[in-house]
Amino acid sequence: MCGIIGIIGKAEVTPLLIDGLRRLEYRGYDSAGVAIISDKKIARRRAEGKLNNLQKLVETDPVSGTIGIGHTRWATHGAPTEANAHPHSDGKVVLVHNGIIENYQDLRKELAAEGHNFETETDTEVVVHLVSSFIDKGLSPRDAVAQTLKKLHGAFALAILFSGHDELMIGARRGSPLAVGYGDGEMYLGSDALTLAPLTQRISYLEEGDYAIVTREGAEIYDSDDQSVEREIKLTATSGAMIGKGNYPHFMLKEIYEQPAVMGDTLQAILNPWNRTVTLPDLPFDPTHISRITIVACGTSFYAGMVARYWLEKLVRVPVDIDIASEFRYRDVDLPAGGVALFISQSGETADTLAALRFAKQQGQKIISLVNVPESSMARESDLILQTKAGPEIGVASTKAFTTQLTVLACLAIGLGSQRGSITKETVAGLCQALTEVPTRANDVLVHDERLAELAHEIAEARDVLYLGRGTGYPIALEGALKLKEISYIHAEGYAAGEMKHGPIALIDETVPVIVVAPSDELFEKTASNMQEVIARGGRVIFMSDKAGIEKLGNMAAATIELPTVDPFVAPILYAIPVQLLAYHTACIKGTDVDQPRNLAKSVTVE
Repeated sequence: MCGIIGIIGKAEVTPLLIDGLRRLEYRGYDSAGVAIISDKKIARRRAEGKLNNLQKLVETDPVSGTIGIGHTRWATHGAPTEANAHPHSDGKVVLVHNGIIENYQDLRKELAAEGHNFETETDTEVVVHLVSSFIDKGLSPRDAVAQTLKKLHGAFALAILFSGHDELMIGARRGSPLAVGYGDGEMYLGSDALTLAPLTQRISYLEEGDYAIVTREGAEIYDSDDQSVEREIKLTATSGAMIGKGNYPHFMLKEIYEQPAVMGDTLQAILNPWNRTVTLPDLPFDPTHISRITIVACGTSFYAGMVARYWLEKLVRVPVDIDIASEFRYRDVDLPAGGVALFISQSGETADTLAALRFAKQQGQKIISLVNVPESSMARESDLILQTKAGPEIGVASTKAFTTQLTVLACLAIGLGSQRGSITKETVAGLCQALTEVPTRANDVLVHDERLAELAHEIAEARDVLYLGRGTGYPIALEGALKLKEISYIHAEGYAAGEMKHGPIALIDETVPVIVVAPSDELFEKTASNMQEVIARGGRVIFMSDKAGIEKLGNMAAATIELPTVDPFVAPILYAIPVQLLAYHTACIKGTDVDQPRNLAKSVTVE
């Protein structure tokens, strides 16, 4: 989603803001801008499209100052034009905003009646005029912002500057994250720690309803009741160096190739390879008394949850529900006593998932969050945090975040099954051994990528592509289709293989590639039957399996991808990698923007 950076510094702030916005590009955006207090006055530079357009603008029309704010916008209210780009200003107040002001239309009518004129289609502009109207009534900037926040409904993070004040910046959050960075005579605001990484490692996170009065000397933080509060300043290990592409042409490819290492790092934190056991953090519930597990997530994280459902039900012997976060709380379901709710999010800030978490918490569920950012809102509001060790993921299409989520979820299933006594010590040891082999097997897939690159030429010519799988292969089929849609813009659908004959088989002809995900497991023969149904109707099958599977069926397929032989339990982790690579190579052939595909955002912090 949109990104915010704010700086009160000692040096010229414009290049620092542009650098900060580059670290926010991974979140997805369609316009960008900066505002500087220059000679006590507000100066703005905004541009539609990519950040290079803004860079050229500030080079040809420079602005000088040591305090400023910057923004990358992903359009919600109003088209992605320069006029609608942030920062927004009326000449007295200038601000940037992430989120949505739900009551902006009512506020706009009130302000228009007072004589305020609006120049954009955005909800954000009402915040500018609301703050300005309170200042016109004699309030200080701090009090004007405090009164404004009380009138706003919705989710937002704000960074605000004021004409005539070159030593003051105000930040506020409700529903969207905002961090305060502490330097030596310099202070910062940012959407996350990565934004501020090269500037400072001393970070505090505003909590729900907080606002911060920031000067060069520090920050005074107030809660929603205007009471002064302390928020812990933490040292973050996030490094700006972590976001380089190295020798890779795209962040996505770099992150695909990082998977063996980050899966290993994730396993090292939770699995002991010597005694082949899983060590979970202290559980805030008795695992023997779990009545039901509810998994909630969005997008790729939802598919990780689908795999986890198979694992948990089989190993833990407890019923598991899974819901898309944007639908979950609107079903108004009564959650059972003794229930556990598991929320999965790479950023830990996904608005729908966070709202669902709070709904489950109100119903007395014990909350587990699986996140990549331990300082995130979801992590701070959970009873138990499970962390992936993926590091910053810059490519919008999730890759290493997904496989590390699967790695942690596999460990969770083993750990809970062990503590409940629903699986034997021998089973635990065998599954742990299978997990420890995954990073090496993943590397084997990566070093034999040429076949996938060849097949991508065929996929790039297709208008429609189908992915089939059974069991834990079904979510991987869904994920493969999503990846192809996201970055190559080819229509693709994932199906449970057994569902083909219930409708989708009508789509099959020689122009539709059908990618079959079929490790040698207990469902292999069923998948084989579905594959034969496709071939009998002229479908061109690309068959992904291990040596045994290819020996049985490979001669029937138009093309095969042989993957290492692994325990079926860990197969979905391994089979995620070739569907990522196939999508990547296809997108490169088509010439799309791999790292920042159109219309997509990395972290969706609005509903």
